[in-house]
Amino acid sequence: MVFRRRTPRTMLANLREALWPRRGFVRAGTYIVHRLRRLPDQPHRIARGIFAGVFISFTPFFGGHLGLGLALAWLMRGNLIASAIGTVIGNPLTFPFIAPAAVGLGQWLTGVDAPLSALYLVVSFSEASEEAWANIVAMFTHDPADWHRLANFYETIYRPYMVGGIILGLAVGLACYALTIPLVHTYQRLRLHRLRQRHAKRKDPRRPDANAPPPEPGAR
Repeated sequence: MVFRRRTPRTMLANLREALWPRRGFVRAGTYIVHRLRRLPDQPHRIARGIFAGVFISFTPFFGGHLGLGLALAWLMRGNLIASAIGTVIGNPLTFPFIAPAAVGLGQWLTGVDAPLSALYLVVSFSEASEEAWANIVAMFTHDPADWHRLANFYETIYRPYMVGGIILGLAVGLACYALTIPLVHTYQRLRLHRLRQRHAKRKDPRRPDANAPPPEPGAR
């Protein structure tokens, strides 16, 4: 396969690269923007894909952002690759800002008074995951199940996160949608212009090699 790595990376290496790129997030971001501009699709479809990925990244569906972003982009008839690129906005560097902002906005809108910090949210989600798994196991054993703490987590953290995340996701997603259309349109127009110039130079009769016959196969 073309562009296949000579030495395939392990699953652990891929996970480490996703959490902390070896060449830094700035270089990774530059590559993402470059890849986005070169997508062979209409600017509006690419923008819809970006919107879907960015919007989903603000929701508390951790572990499902990529799949949900692709599904939303498909429903919106957006570009699926652009949707996958859009989900990159949710990463270990941005979640400490996205999560408290979404939960804080949601708590304010729903009238919930609860502690709010990045560390508190991480601990809360971790404990809720353990509690949910323990209750699932209890369904098949004689251990008692307790859903009270999960209900409190839902009311104070998860539901506010969902409410605030939807609002922030819509705002940031629409902003990215508006920026993506002119960016992609301008790049595609410039690229088409360069291709036409290159084609015109090849057909220029003033070039000494313009009318030269093509080289024989195997000739040096």
